[in-house]
Amino acid sequence: MNNEHLRLFVRVAVTQNISTAGNDLSLSPPVASMHINKLEDELGVKLLYRTTRKVSLTEEGREFLPHAEEVLNAIDSARASVGAGSFTPQGTIRVAAPSSFARMHIVPALKGFIEQYPALKVDLRQSDSIVDMVEGGFDIAIRNAPLNDSTLVARKLTGDQRIICASPEYITKHGEPSTPQELLNHQSITLSNLHSWNFNTPDGLKKIKIKGSIRIDNGESIRDASINGIGITLCSMWCAYKALKKGQLIQILKDYPVQSDTAIWAVYPSSRLLAPKVRAFIDYFKAYYGDTPYWEK
Repeated sequence: MNNEHLRLFVRVAVTQNISTAGNDLSLSPPVASMHINKLEDELGVKLLYRTTRKVSLTEEGREFLPHAEEVLNAIDSARASVGAGSFTPQGTIRVAAPSSFARMHIVPALKGFIEQYPALKVDLRQSDSIVDMVEGGFDIAIRNAPLNDSTLVARKLTGDQRIICASPEYITKHGEPSTPQELLNHQSITLSNLHSWNFNTPDGLKKIKIKGSIRIDNGESIRDASINGIGITLCSMWCAYKALKKGQLIQILKDYPVQSDTAIWAVYPSSRLLAPKVRAFIDYFKAYYGDTPYWEK
């Protein structure tokens, strides 16, 4: 299989135009079209739907695209390892990330990322559900929960401190708990799949079963509900830091830190070579957040 044919196909997938993709790779339109035809003939499937104005991927083309990119990335990595060619991340990097974290801490950084790596395209999918990376064709996923899947490799980007907080309005009306046990006398708001909060106390780990009439599956919504005075909540600093600075939320139970092994992780399938584009993403965002992330300063 000709690597230049693969490179052209990947570029066609981005530009949706064979002539434009060919021009980017210094190929005339007839030669570019011939290369695509040869690739389809070799595979025995149709990869592209062609019209007079643009092309689009067939179902087989969409299935083939991530594999073509992986082959090219492997070649580039191999060349770079022996000093041949240049380390130039390129192609499309498909990223899955939790909705709130992506909106607050990935999207604002994308401008700088693309400026640093102009040959890269980013396909960001925001969802609070845990995605199947292999089935979804994702290169990398951002997670803030412990990694249980042994088929994935995790790289820590930064820490994820979690705190207990409430609004001044709630504290004025209901009082401030002085121990974790007193939470049982308060209204709490928590994530849909989280039924208890764990605290480090002088007597060891203390697990408190949360009482409350509201469960929500989105971190920003939980924060906003707490700001509105509905109840006490457990919140990540990356989500709550602006509200804390504005005085909309107040950290409580500071003497009883939340027990948590969470962090912000970049994960990718262990079966894949660490492609230049994945390495670039990890290195950029690790530096962007820092060991002590800006939301904790």
